[in-house]
Amino acid sequence: MKCLVTGGAGFIGSHIVNVLLDRGHSVVCLDNFSSRFAVANEKENIKPFLENNEFELVEGDIRNKELLHRLAIDTDFIFHEAALVSVVESMRDPVKTIDVNTIGTLNILKAALTGNVKKVIIASSAAVYGDSPEQPKKEDMTPYPKSPYAISKLDCEYAAKIFYEEYGLKTTSLRYFNVYGQGQDPSSPYAAVIPIFIRKALKNEDIPIYGDGSQTRDFIFVKDVVHANELVMSKGDGRVFNVANGTFISISELAELIIEQTDSKSKIVYEKPRAGDIKNSFADTTEIKKMGFKPRFSLKSGIGNTIEWLKKAMSPTNPPC
Repeated sequence: MKCLVTGGAGFIGSHIVNVLLDRGHSVVCLDNFSSRFAVANEKENIKPFLENNEFELVEGDIRNKELLHRLAIDTDFIFHEAALVSVVESMRDPVKTIDVNTIGTLNILKAALTGNVKKVIIASSAAVYGDSPEQPKKEDMTPYPKSPYAISKLDCEYAAKIFYEEYGLKTTSLRYFNVYGQGQDPSSPYAAVIPIFIRKALKNEDIPIYGDGSQTRDFIFVKDVVHANELVMSKGDGRVFNVANGTFISISELAELIIEQTDSKSKIVYEKPRAGDIKNSFADTTEIKKMGFKPRFSLKSGIGNTIEWLKKAMSPTNPPC
């Protein structure tokens, strides 16, 4: 079976590539290495695959329609992970965010349809729920996106549904909540909170929290996200699913947990809230559990895995981190 993973050199994409290769599939990784902050980290992510004859790296952009149509030929599944993922950056440049995330996804769907791809699995985001006070977040809730990034992800879901209902292309959209784990770049100014906190804790530096720290998140380990992607290869056509642990923790409690697990001397410092950030996020995972999904990693065990990886990544022989 041949699979295309867009954004395959990125954090989640590279984990998907790894599992697909382990399953004996042929994998094409499409990535444009566009982020100047993440290039070194992304190239390190795919380094283990370069000697695998079933792996092909294509450097290119999802806005390149001709390239996508060529790559879709004889492809069975597309895992669409490529995106501009920063809420902060989307507030600064909303037009670029819509261009890459929304238009890029439409390009993927059109190429898949033309190339007779069996299914497209799209990475969406819990950001589509915005600050709706209803908890936990359920897939049938009215979305209230608060950022151009969130809008773009909602656009992707709607586009996938249209291609399924009107054109017969099988699609599933997965609303990732807060994903963390090995291979996540902690050096970018837009990095996710867990690798930032761990990196600071390992260096005994102050840990910054934007806002008062009472905001809550539902964190999920990256290997559990890959598990969800595998499940919906044969299930959930035309649907949207939350991908999360179904539990929540405040950001202050998270920082304290990381300080404890790293035996750090770091102190928590509170800073001004960031534009576009949401207050609370907690998933109802009933629907994806019906598909057979069950998280295999608790927050504590997942953070432990991530700490060990970052310790190695931050050693003198691995200067990029």
